[in-house]
Amino acid sequence: MSRILYIDAPFGISGDMMAAALLDLGASYEKVQEALASLPVRGFATEISRVKKAGLDMCDFLVKLDREHENHDHDMAYLHGHDHEHHHEHHHEHGHGHDHDHDHHHHSHHHEHRGMPEIREILSASSLSHAARATALKIFDVLAAAEAKAHGTDIDQVHFHEVGAVDSIVDIVTIAVCLEDLQLAGVVVGSLTDGCGTIRCQHGIMAVPVPAVTNIAVQNHLRLKISHIEGELVTPTGAAVAAAIRTSDRLPDEYRIIASGMGAGKREYSVPSFLRLLLLEAEEGAGDVQADTAVMADTVVRLETNIDDSNGEAMGLVMEKLMAAGALDAWFTPIYMKKNRPAYMLGVICRPEDTGSLERIIFRHTSSIGIRSQLFQRHIMERELRELVVDGIDVKVKLCRYGDIEKCYPEYESIRLLQEKKGLDYLSAYELIRMSAIKQKNML
Repeated sequence: MSRILYIDAPFGISGDMMAAALLDLGASYEKVQEALASLPVRGFATEISRVKKAGLDMCDFLVKLDREHENHDHDMAYLHGHDHEHHHEHHHEHGHGHDHDHDHHHHSHHHEHRGMPEIREILSASSLSHAARATALKIFDVLAAAEAKAHGTDIDQVHFHEVGAVDSIVDIVTIAVCLEDLQLAGVVVGSLTDGCGTIRCQHGIMAVPVPAVTNIAVQNHLRLKISHIEGELVTPTGAAVAAAIRTSDRLPDEYRIIASGMGAGKREYSVPSFLRLLLLEAEEGAGDVQADTAVMADTVVRLETNIDDSNGEAMGLVMEKLMAAGALDAWFTPIYMKKNRPAYMLGVICRPEDTGSLERIIFRHTSSIGIRSQLFQRHIMERELRELVVDGIDVKVKLCRYGDIEKCYPEYESIRLLQEKKGLDYLSAYELIRMSAIKQKNML
């Protein structure tokens, strides 16, 4: 049996709501505190407590910020203009309490506008496991890609409050640690309910769904349901979390609910803000199935740099090191730079979590002093590596499937091995392995 998380968001989703609901499910707050203590970030403290929303008991995750790092996310008058008539509790996305003394005129310039390079450094310096760090980085990458699209730039040039603020970092790291602690096989995200109208943010008055949330939905095939509720129910951080961790948009046919978690929000509109998570137990692998072949995708980063003063041996070495360090692909393209100087452009495709380590290899082993990066959604066929025996030789083939489309590719090293052992030319060895794989039962 596998454990599947179901995100039920009829009243929206935000970073602190998700963190609180995961803690309410039973994720370890001690592990969260240990991870947060290792971050090279100051100016915050966290606290969990029990609150009631619509008469229901639930968890509240509070990020208490010092005066230098506080923001307006909790302030309903600020969010909707100072003539806002509602007089609800002061709540906000990231969880610091409403009892703090805020001066909107004197503190708005203190926001820290960190970008993705700084976020990667913070995560690299933390004690997070590889899995938790990868989850956090993927959430940040989804958020950065959406902001880059909104502002017409690339992800490493984005410097924005939503990712840079201390409370966003704390929320996302907390979520990543909790998800790892719960040992999930999959995450089901159906539709997320957002509000309507307008909201004020750092860049001015914006329509709901705000541009970052809209871009996340487009770039990650996330389904939004727009309600009549006036206000921002789905925040950029909440949407990024849902998009980054989703493995399916459909519940298994059969499952058993083994736990539920409720996370309180900090904003109050015409409905109470809270998020419900259900922990399900289903047949093995049920949470890993994509609901639609058309949305099978992963997120990758493309790195590029122009090199005009490195020799061939150095470039060959950096290619080897990049592939050994986890690059999915790497290549050199001949180009002409200014003054018609012949040069090469190095291109690399990698997983978001490997970006920092591969950039260090490029800087260390080439003359490059600058690297461009861009986040992509990569639509892929299912891949499976199979072993078989051809003429007494152990070989491997890669099987690829996309709906009813099937392909079979012998691995290069296996082709070379068969060539050497049987005295065949390359094409004959290739076809022999391929046809042998097709003939074997259940191979294709």
